[in-house]
Amino acid sequence: MYQSEFTAFMKDFLEKHPEVEQERRELRLTWWDRKLNLEDLRRWKESRLPQKGYAYQPE
Repeated sequence: MYQSEFTAFMKDFLEKHPEVEQERRELRLTWWDRKLNLEDLRRWKESRLPQKGYAYQPE
């Protein structure tokens, strides 16, 4: 089965550095596997100001 050079490199790298996988899992929990607070999300959307079409145009 074909395996690209990059895939072979990553497999070799991860075998030599198992701490990278643990760090990746911890960072994933920080940014992606979080529960959303719907009240905070609603307040954030309501507090946004409309953006001008061209931000550098003087009024």
